[in-house]
Amino acid sequence: MHPHHAKDLHGSDQAALRELLAQPEVLAVGECGLDYFRNFSTHEDQERALRLQLELAVEIGKPVFLHERDAHDAFVNIVGEYVPRIVGGVAHCFTGTVAQVQRYVELGLYVGVTGWICDERRGQSLREAVRHIPLERLLIETDAPYLIPRDLKPKPTSHRNEPQYLPAVLKRLAACREEPVEVIATATTAGFILQPHDYRARAHKVRIGSHVTRGAR
Repeated sequence: MHPHHAKDLHGSDQAALRELLAQPEVLAVGECGLDYFRNFSTHEDQERALRLQLELAVEIGKPVFLHERDAHDAFVNIVGEYVPRIVGGVAHCFTGTVAQVQRYVELGLYVGVTGWICDERRGQSLREAVRHIPLERLLIETDAPYLIPRDLKPKPTSHRNEPQYLPAVLKRLAACREEPVEVIATATTAGFILQPHDYRARAHKVRIGSHVTRGAR
């Protein structure tokens, strides 16, 4: 459950949520996390809901799809407690700094990049941070219907974001990292199709080698 709605998640809902998450069509737990920017739910409710869903992820053995906005320290403290037991996860729609992304990599998370990187008004820190994400930890995503790439040409008549615009994110990401588009496309596709046991193996590898990979680009 998204942190905006954390106030509506109660302990009595855990059994129903567990049943839904156990369905084979469900690939991950979430989107769950902390959002101290909007604060539609209190910090206490958000942290309680995040812990509840992380516990379910451990129990069911599925990765977590994570949301964090203006809550980095609290987020990494809570998620860090569960890292030894979860099978992996994605820091969805990352928009932060070099130091923040390095911490996510140390936790063994994948990092999702959206059309935010195409926004000349506010994407500068992200354009620097993506250079510090190991290639095998990188994903691209839409966050549709939001965050349509601002550098699309010609500009669509609608502001609704769609998967068809992912190549714009890919192109900008490759330029920021100074790597071929084809290399980024292959790596992010491979990351997308990983199974839970693959997440665990890669997370262990990156955490062990984080002192080597950190800031390598």
